[in-house]
Amino acid sequence: MATFSRAMRMNNPRDFSRVFRQAKRTGGGGLTILTVENSVGHPRLGLAVAKKHLKLATRRNRLKRIVRESFRQHQLNFANIDIVVLSRADVGQKQTAHIWAALERHWVTVAAQWKKS
Repeated sequence: MATFSRAMRMNNPRDFSRVFRQAKRTGGGGLTILTVENSVGHPRLGLAVAKKHLKLATRRNRLKRIVRESFRQHQLNFANIDIVVLSRADVGQKQTAHIWAALERHWVTVAAQWKKS
């Protein structure tokens, strides 16, 4: 069973800046996924959920919990990459099931882009 430990999180602003500068992108389902290779030896997740897109903190937090749980379930499929999940303007109109399905599609794309060696 995979866990989502502190080491799996991106917390450093420099790491986020590097991802924003050099990333491969996939989008859809109210989310944009940015990925770039890292040197820490395992995948890491960063979240950027805009207050502009989800006004209520409870909705922002719920989206973050969904993304973290989905990442936790799929992290063994990923190479050593940093992943940043961005919210988009239409994420507020999506049902939870649609967000889960979008994340599934994104993870398949990300795993294919970064083949684990």
